[in-house]
Parts: sequence; C-alpha cells; structure tokens
Amino acid sequence: MNMEVEPMANQEDILKGALLLEKRGKALYEASAQGTDSGAVREVFLTLAEEEGRHIEMLSKAFASLARTGRLDSAVPTEQPTDVTARVLTQAVKEEVSAASYEAAALYAAMALEERAVAFYSSAAEETSGEAKALFGWLAQWERSHLDLLTALDQDLRQKVWNDQKFWPS
Repeated sequence: MNMEVEPMANQEDILKGALLLEKRGKALYEASAQGTDSGAVREVFLTLAEEEGRHIEMLSKAFASLARTGRLDSAVPTEQPTDVTARVLTQAVKEEVSAASYEAAALYAAMALEERAVAFYSSAAEETSGEAKALFGWLAQWERSHLDLLTALDQDLRQKVWNDQKFWPS
C-alpha cells in the first residue's frame, strides 16, 4: 500500500499561514465588537471571534503535533460547523446596522477575510492528503459558514438600503 506523505515543510507553511489568517480574523472581530454601539451586532462579532479562537487552538495543536511527530495526528474535529446564521442573525442585528455605519464597513472587511479563508483552506485541502486534507477541508467548510452569515447580513442590509432610498422601479 503506497500512501503519499506530504512534505513537513509544506504542511508547516500551510499551518503557519492558517494560524496567521485565524489570528487576523479574531483580531478583526474583537476590534469590530469593541467599535460598535449595537449590542446585537457586538454579539455577532464576539461569536465569530470565539469561533476563530477555537480554530487557533485546533491549529496550534496540529502544529505542535506536526513539529513533534512529523504528522497531523487526530487533528480533524468530528463536529460540524454550527449554523451561526440562525442564532446570531436576529431582527435586532438587521435593524441596528445601517449602510454607512462602522458596522457595515466591518462586515464588508469581514466578508473579504472569510472569502480569503475559504480560498486558502480549499487550496490547502487540494494540495495535501490524509489528515491535513481532512483538516483543511473541515476549516474551509467552517469558514464558508461564517461567510454565509456575513453574506446574509450584507444582503439584508442592501435590501434595507434599497428600500430606504426607494431604488425600486415605480
């Protein structure tokens, strides 16, 4: 049985990039939570920051395993991404975000970050095999759930702006 083993340096580089990406995301969400006056929007950002913190923990363990053994032993969680959209995309959130607000700008920046994360993890999953492939595929799926949440909020915001500005044909 011939099993391909990814070079440690490649996996190490990917893990370093992943950790940096997650730390940037966590920092963005924490700063966004501090910058908003909206309690409902703050909860969205804090929830996302918490999830990014969990990803940092998991990636740190994977990195330690790789450094110690040369493998990503048991790095892939069995849990599926939670549907944060239903939990945090409340009517209060929708009502408290306006198009020209700090929150809207933070959401836009967060969408770009999550798009980048999905692309990074999807690419990493394609470039690796075994545990690494499963880990990065799992992370791509999880970050996709974050992007879906932010996209839904952005679409609601866009509809609100269009209605407020009467952009609809008569």
